[in-house]
Amino acid sequence: MATSVGSIANATTTKTPSSTSSSAARIADNFDQFLQLLTTQLKNQSPLDPLDTNQFTQQLVQFASVEQQIKTNDNLSSLLIANKTQNISNAMGFVGATVTADGTTTALSNGSAAWSLNAPRSGAATITIKDAKGNQVFATTTALSAGDQTFNWNGIGSNGQKVSDGQYTIVVAAKDGANQTMTVKSEIAGVVDSVDVSGDTPILKIGSVSLPMTSVKSISR
Repeated sequence: MATSVGSIANATTTKTPSSTSSSAARIADNFDQFLQLLTTQLKNQSPLDPLDTNQFTQQLVQFASVEQQIKTNDNLSSLLIANKTQNISNAMGFVGATVTADGTTTALSNGSAAWSLNAPRSGAATITIKDAKGNQVFATTTALSAGDQTFNWNGIGSNGQKVSDGQYTIVVAAKDGANQTMTVKSEIAGVVDSVDVSGDTPILKIGSVSLPMTSVKSISR
């Protein structure tokens, strides 16, 4: 009989539940069986061979621990749902707003695309523009001043032909006045058209460009 009690305890703690609600139901059923078996054993134990109370105590603690774990999982699930709902609500507030975010890819629309650049020192840079497939469509050299500045592109490729609207990525290779390589940060800006909430984290849509909310640095209307 003692083996049956132990097997119930072990089955409860090692079995992986399909859901916390069904797990809680099985815990209750198994715990009732455990108590019935435990009571029967205590009533019918042999005076010459008494049952080990330490074992029963350990099994009771084991059941209590599993039950507490299930309750904890329920609470965590509720918190995750609440957090996701809050994130969605916050993300919807971005629709129609102009945001600035870290990034190198922006949309060319009606022959206009712009990037905000930040150079640590003055110098010069070779700027390359690539299309969504990674093909180079435009390149130029320009002087950079220390601090923030804007690079505007009119959508005319290196061949003198106008390229189609879409996503384009800027690559900046810069050197300062001492001919030392320096890193130039780039930002993009645009009006948020919609929000994709199908994943765990809402994604802002600026035309065909996708931005995670965490990359947003400023918002204005």
